[in-house]
Amino acid sequence: KNSIIASLYSTNMHFVLLLLILLLSVATKDACGFNFPTSRKASISSNCHLFMATYSSPNETTKQIYSIHGSGWKSSTWNWGYAQGTGHDCAAICRRRWDDRDERRKLVQSLLSPVEFKASHPESEVPFEEVKLILGLAWQQGRWDGSDGGPGGYGAVLSTMADARRYEKEDEVISALNFIEDISAQFETISRNAGESKRMKAVANDVRGKHAGKEEIFMARRTCAGMVLDAMNFVDNGL
Repeated sequence: KNSIIASLYSTNMHFVLLLLILLLSVATKDACGFNFPTSRKASISSNCHLFMATYSSPNETTKQIYSIHGSGWKSSTWNWGYAQGTGHDCAAICRRRWDDRDERRKLVQSLLSPVEFKASHPESEVPFEEVKLILGLAWQQGRWDGSDGGPGGYGAVLSTMADARRYEKEDEVISALNFIEDISAQFETISRNAGESKRMKAVANDVRGKHAGKEEIFMARRTCAGMVLDAMNFVDNGL
């Protein structure tokens, strides 16, 4: 008798578990294109994957660079411009990381077309805090050859970035808009032709002149950064 009861109990429990799994699959199907998995690795529809790739933005807001504790422009141990500090440590890594011309070319291309790149290579996107470090090192180097725009050029933007206030607001969108405003305003000092200048103004004005969404602003910031690196001939000059 006890064995019969145990058998019935086990059968009922299996039935309940199966019912719960089926109900869960139906409930989540419309939310994210879920199909009941036929293998141990569930598949995600392309639409759901594109949504996550487009609107998830940890690469725009993460402050730590290269997983180094205490890194980032706002960190008290950053010490930009000094031989000791996490800024110096990250700069050494950054120069090694981008010492290959082809890798620099790919970076600039990814920044100039950020939406397309993020949709097709969501795992390869460079965190923007690292992009800011690359810009900082390029501007620092550019002081010696004038590629930073010379007096009135990007030296002022680098000083603002090192000050870690205007681009490090609690509101990430305001920080991004401030960044776009400043680097677009200085672009005339390095622009190679009227077409480049016109495009930079268009990108900056497009997000300032309307109620642009967070993701659109972040993508515009990447485009502006890419245009600056391109005009400074970062691909050939490196860091």
